[in-house]
Amino acid sequence: MTTPIALTIAGSDSSGGAGVQADLKTFSALGVYGASALVALTAQNTRGVTAIHDVPPEMITAQIDAVMDDLDVRAVKIGMVSTSVSIEAVAGALVRHGAPQVVVDPVMVAASGARLLAADAVATLRSRLAPLATLLTPNLPEAAVLLDGPVARDERDMAEQARALKAHGARAVLVKGGHGEGAESVDILVDEDGEVTRFAAPRHATRNTHGTGCTLSSAIAAGLAKGLPLRDAMAAAKTYLTAAVNAADRLHVGSGHGPVHHFHAWWSPDERA
Repeated sequence: MTTPIALTIAGSDSSGGAGVQADLKTFSALGVYGASALVALTAQNTRGVTAIHDVPPEMITAQIDAVMDDLDVRAVKIGMVSTSVSIEAVAGALVRHGAPQVVVDPVMVAASGARLLAADAVATLRSRLAPLATLLTPNLPEAAVLLDGPVARDERDMAEQARALKAHGARAVLVKGGHGEGAESVDILVDEDGEVTRFAAPRHATRNTHGTGCTLSSAIAAGLAKGLPLRDAMAAAKTYLTAAVNAADRLHVGSGHGPVHHFHAWWSPDERA
């Protein structure tokens, strides 16, 4: 039996709630072996990001080459890639290795408000990574930045923005509605055939939402690595993230925006015990 393997290419979160750390936790929780290539180191906690150190592009390339030359990677998740040169290094390596399934999460701003993508790198992300994406997964503010337009106000706007982003080359686009309002958290998928699918879950009131975007995109990549069709991978990922958010208050991590509970299904109901 083949072991499903996924590779995360993203930044490190020293507090463990987002970035590569969240991706690897998600892969493990969903039965997928996780490999990683770091593109940036961040000094951060639940209150904010205090420093960012970009990994040299040649080291980014070396990490991806080392993994892809040896491991049977079935899916790749791309998260925080903070500069144009980093994006070029990632794109070049993935093209060279013919990465099969690529989920691009265009991380731009941390939950604390810290900017994680250089302003001049937005166009590079749009032109170099979007065309490689099996799925592009912007949230509402990120979709607006990528399109240089307003934030979507409703589900119809979200679908229109997903179609507009798909025109930049992504095979499918998921506009995430976690930043929206209302009783439900709604994500809108426009797939390869242009079909629109709505994914909804009750919105849970918690301040512990650090790493939600990373977790959803890596959960989708995990599903793809296991051979699920895109729509099924998205549905499974939405279910997993919803449970992780609902269980987030069972954790007591930091004094700011704490993490979601990636291992809610395995830890005891009272993690303080």
